Amino acid sequence: MTVMPGTPGTPVLLVRPMTAADLPAVQLIERASFTTPWPPQAYRQELESNRLAHYIVALIGDQIVGYGGIWLMVDEAHVTTFAVHPAYRRRRIGERMLIALLDLSRDRQAREATLEVRLSNLAARRLYEKYGFRPVGIRPRYYSDNQEDALIMTTEPLATTAMRDRIARLRAAVDAAPPPDARPDENPETRLDGARPAAGPSRGGPG
Repeated sequence: MTVMPGTPGTPVLLVRPMTAADLPAVQLIERASFTTPWPPQAYRQELESNRLAHYIVALIGDQIVGYGGIWLMVDEAHVTTFAVHPAYRRRRIGERMLIALLDLSRDRQAREATLEVRLSNLAARRLYEKYGFRPVGIRPRYYSDNQEDALIMTTEPLATTAMRDRIARLRAAVDAAPPPDARPDENPETRLDGARPAAGPSRGGPG
């Protein structure tokens, strides 16, 4: 569990493991964030049956505002999904969740983290690059809705001094920033696919 400090009277940002009770709120964000959302039962199967899967949610007060997940496979952490509610984007919530996923990956002895993201999703790509992910390949026509290519991005080894220093520096900057506004945006941005495979987790594979 990760808690982002807040000022007196301001709800803190909490990042904790996802539970089955979170799934209705997760599904609402899923449908608002992805052009091809995973079906509701996919996350339940991940939580109940997939020993490789680890999922988190981010909350402001009691409101779930984002979620993410990884599969830990041997020495690789694969980011399976990552999204922030459109009404709460651009508040560094995605950064806090990404830090939590990278912490979890390193704690579980993953050597590196990897993900796929749409080539057109420049905002998500900039976030991942900031946190040490670099392009390593292309999956042609990876997304079934429009046949868009996916960019494969991978970190350098998580245990290297350079990577540890990068995360420590970025964590300090997030901790020093004002807490995220608890009020939803009245005019949220349109759907923006984050990181995820082309299919649901049982079949495959920001803000």
